[in-house]
Amino acid sequence: MIPFFKRIFFYGKFGSKDKRLRHSIRSITGMRPINTELYHIATQHRSIAKENEKGFRESNERLEYLGDAILGAIIAEYLFKKYPYRDEGFLTEIRSRIVNRDTLNEVSRKMGVGEIVEYSGNGSSRMAYKSLYGDTLEALIGAIYLDHGYSMTKKFIQKKLLRRYYDLDQILQTNLNYKSKIIEWAHRNGKEVHFEVSETTVKGKNRQFIAHVIIDGKPVSKGAGYSKKKAEQDAAKKSCEKLGIE
Repeated sequence: MIPFFKRIFFYGKFGSKDKRLRHSIRSITGMRPINTELYHIATQHRSIAKENEKGFRESNERLEYLGDAILGAIIAEYLFKKYPYRDEGFLTEIRSRIVNRDTLNEVSRKMGVGEIVEYSGNGSSRMAYKSLYGDTLEALIGAIYLDHGYSMTKKFIQKKLLRRYYDLDQILQTNLNYKSKIIEWAHRNGKEVHFEVSETTVKGKNRQFIAHVIIDGKPVSKGAGYSKKKAEQDAAKKSCEKLGIE
């Protein structure tokens, strides 16, 4: 039995499914896959994950974790060099807008990631997995990093993502980070704010998160989403509306 780490770097003959995936990956990334198995894993949503010989449900979540870290680091470096006279708060805010889940989902759809991601269910299930495309894009970034290294991953993110799908001037003029708004408002007004997030399960296996905005020990609003960030943003948006924060 080939161990997992060695197995993902094992090269074999390509079947028709492999050829289609390789063609799609090359079209999306501009790079020829070396290890096709990595991209198979990157496009497998947890809803169809099957247990391997060790009882581990192998989905794209581990690659998503890796890709999220790589994406954040490369964007941080890009912004650090592009804005040499801006402070840490500015850089952090712009990076958060770039990797916003809704933005990543939209970019991922435009790139064609929706054509290769595999999941259980129909169109309504896809709507329930609201971070499906963005998560898969991060998993692909993780796969590219393992397949081609940091330098090629950096080239992909800067040329295929940032320069093609992002307008930084427009991002600078738009503030959709309601969580940052409510935190800044609390600091200006000498109030203590924090978010409480809990997880629940709805409609079978679909996870949903519930977030509460707590200001000075009192609950102000509640939000929901299929990720913690989405739930926090929903709760923060409702708080801004309730408190009249522009």
